[in-house]
Amino acid sequence: MSAIPSIYTVAALYCFARFPDPQALAADLRARCADLGTCGTLILAGEGINGTVAGDAGAIMALIGHIRTLPGCTDADVKYSWADAAPFARMKVKVKAEIVTLGVGDLDPATQAGTHLDPADWNALIADPDTVVIDTRNAYEVAVGTFQGAIDPETRSFREFPDWFDAFAADLKAQGRSPKIAMFCTGGIRCEKSTALVKARGFADVYHLKGGILRYLEEMPEADSRWQGDCYVFDERVAVGHGLQAGDYVTCRDCGLPHLRDAAHDCPGDESGVWPHRG
Repeated sequence: MSAIPSIYTVAALYCFARFPDPQALAADLRARCADLGTCGTLILAGEGINGTVAGDAGAIMALIGHIRTLPGCTDADVKYSWADAAPFARMKVKVKAEIVTLGVGDLDPATQAGTHLDPADWNALIADPDTVVIDTRNAYEVAVGTFQGAIDPETRSFREFPDWFDAFAADLKAQGRSPKIAMFCTGGIRCEKSTALVKARGFADVYHLKGGILRYLEEMPEADSRWQGDCYVFDERVAVGHGLQAGDYVTCRDCGLPHLRDAAHDCPGDESGVWPHRG
C-alpha cells in the first residue's frame, strides 16, 4: 500500500474499445488499485473503460501505464489535474452495460463520433452564428457554468438526451435547417456517444470539443475564453475554473446538488437516482 500523498494527482480517463471479458479486467484492476493505494472509480463494459482516479504521482502513472496495455487502449484519453486532499473516499471498480449510459445500443463511438476540435478551433466554430452549440450535460452541471450561447437541454440524466435531441432535430427539419452542430461535455466521453447519435440521425457536420471542458479550461487563456462560470466535476472539488483551479462551490448534504459556498440554496430534497445524492 502506498503512503498517503500530500498532493494528489487526479486522472480522468476514457477509451472506447472492445473488451471480450470486462469482468476479468475489472478483477485485475481492483487488485492493482489496492496495491497502488489509489482512490476513485473505474467503470468497465464491453465497449471500454471510463473513470477518474487519484493518488500519488507514481501510483497514477503506473495505473495509467497499465490501462494503456488493455486491448485497444494505447491512445486512451487522459486528463490530469491536482488536489490538496483525497478527492474520493475509496476506490471502486465496476462492470456495467455501458461506460456512459445513453441507452442507444446500436452506436459505435469508436467509428461514428463527430469531428474532434482543439480549443482554438472550437472557439472559431462556436463564434459562427450559424453553428448550433449544445451542452450535453445535465441541468445541475449546466447551472454551474457553460459556453456562451450554448443550448441547455435541461436533462436530468444522460438517458434523456436521445429523446430531447429527436424532438430538437424534428424542429430543425421543420425549419428546413441542417446546421453545423457543436457539442461538449465535461471530459469528452458523453460527446463521443452523443455526436455518434446525432450523425446517426442524419446530421453531417457534427463536432465536439476534444478533451471536453476540462482540457479547454486547462489550455485556453482566460482572456480568450468563451466559457462562463465554473465546471462541475464529480469529486470533492465540486467545480473547477480556468487552470483547473478549484472553484467556490460546495455540495448540499441533503440533495447532493452543487451551490456556491455561503450562498442561499433552494434544496429540492434527495431525489435518489436522478440528481447527484448522498452515497
